[in-house]
Amino acid sequence: MSYHGCRQNIPSEQNKQSVPTQGSIKETLAVCGFDKLDIKYNIPFPKNGQGIDFGGIAKGYTSQRIMDIFKEYNIASGVVSLGGNVQCYKTKPDGSLWRCGITDPDDPDNISSLAGVVSVCDKAVITSGGYERFFEENGKTYHHIMDPQTGCPAENGLRSVTIVSSDGTLADGLSTACFVMGKDKAVSLWRKNKELFDMILITDSGELFITSGISDSFTSDRMFEVVK
Repeated sequence: MSYHGCRQNIPSEQNKQSVPTQGSIKETLAVCGFDKLDIKYNIPFPKNGQGIDFGGIAKGYTSQRIMDIFKEYNIASGVVSLGGNVQCYKTKPDGSLWRCGITDPDDPDNISSLAGVVSVCDKAVITSGGYERFFEENGKTYHHIMDPQTGCPAENGLRSVTIVSSDGTLADGLSTACFVMGKDKAVSLWRKNKELFDMILITDSGELFITSGISDSFTSDRMFEVVK
């Protein structure tokens, strides 16, 4: 079984992490956003502080490329695990499905306490969560997934979002985007694109939701609701 998610509680004094001022956030937001880029044959950065960070899709793209290489070399079976990102190629050698465990955000270090297990073939299973990387300052926790509207850690009622898709790059991008959107907007997006992905959502209050496309392949000891 492949397990999802990791927790990295980095002491702020060790890595000099701190909460920026509102003025600094406002200045940064002014130069952020894909709409600020003029992408043609090159990508100029006309303003100081601008740049591109591929962290939101890098691991998903990497696992997808590995799947392409597996196919090119006629690999019979394989799985790639990149820390929160798992992508499975075909079935296991014995013909059974790969079983991917979804981390419990309330107990992320305990692999025996899972939120659930999803069984897949030729799918990426990619999780984003606020419990993975964070630091604390003045008693408040600040995680690494930013809301581009506020410039602050996203606070839209979700602890964890897992995307199941045949496209690793898409799954990686959607796991972050749906986390920022919150449950209602994420479900609305899924309903318009059911053929592309499925989701496992865990809310701040511990509620567990899965979309109907994986209802036959998801198991959990918890109560969960199937979104249709």
